Amino acid sequence: METNSAVSLLGRSIVALENFSATEIRLVLNTARKMKQIIRRGGEKKLPNLRGKAIVNLFYEPSTRTRTSFELAGKYLGADVVSITSGTSSIVKGESLRDTLRMIEAMGVDAIVMRHKAEGAADFATQVVKPIIINAGDGAHAHPSQALLDLFTIEQHKGRLAGLKVAIVGDILHSRVARSDVYAMTKMGMEVHLAGPKTLLPRFFDFDGVTVHEQVDEAIAGANVINVLRIQLERQQAGLFPSTREYARVFGINDDRLRLADDDVLILHPGPQNKGLEISSEVTYCDRSAIQEQVQNGVAVRMALLDLTLNGGGS
Repeated sequence: METNSAVSLLGRSIVALENFSATEIRLVLNTARKMKQIIRRGGEKKLPNLRGKAIVNLFYEPSTRTRTSFELAGKYLGADVVSITSGTSSIVKGESLRDTLRMIEAMGVDAIVMRHKAEGAADFATQVVKPIIINAGDGAHAHPSQALLDLFTIEQHKGRLAGLKVAIVGDILHSRVARSDVYAMTKMGMEVHLAGPKTLLPRFFDFDGVTVHEQVDEAIAGANVINVLRIQLERQQAGLFPSTREYARVFGINDDRLRLADDDVLILHPGPQNKGLEISSEVTYCDRSAIQEQVQNGVAVRMALLDLTLNGGGS
């Protein structure tokens, strides 16, 4: 495994990727390659790397993929893992985020993996408690582990990152995945094109390496990768586009639209999907789709993050 011994994430919270260097991203991806081999091997999957460490998954929002993959990642590395959800804890009794975090800290945990509906919640957590904080999604702000697993999946299929054209299509405005993807992908030399309804296109991605389109066909023309974002109906107000039928017709990724992209285009989606809205079933299950593989890669990348921050990536 190729790593830079001068780079370390030991003891570092993972809140967002804006301040990550390309070298640090490369360290995570290289470590994830090793972790994926562990997941895919038959028989015993557990490593002793985090034996004696305690991790709490604190999720204020529903999650299947992220919560389960972080839980398995910790267990595969030998850590003791406890998951807390808002519906089954004192959070429903009105306990504040600060008090919940301090209560968890008092139990002697080493890391808190946290998802919260408020932007900035993970950064707030780093200021009030000492355990490592890993952001599993804070509102529409950031989802660093998702962006890293997207990069990992792309590199596994394409053999490289630099120079690839990536189209990110859909609800950019409400997407923490899009934000983290943009920062990570541009750092790795990728060409990023954003597309969606004008009402769902923020203008703060106006920097080198990013092009914003109001026509999805322009964004995906010749694209090597298309990352289809879920339309987050729970985060947006009505009226941002005329109807779901109209959205599917104008912006949905289907077989006809896919012909505009590179012949070997790779399809990603962070899940869960609204099939027939932002993506068709035919595209979801086509041979160019890596959506299911993203799930396995999510475990590998989250193993890498836990190992690097709590163990320094040592054996």
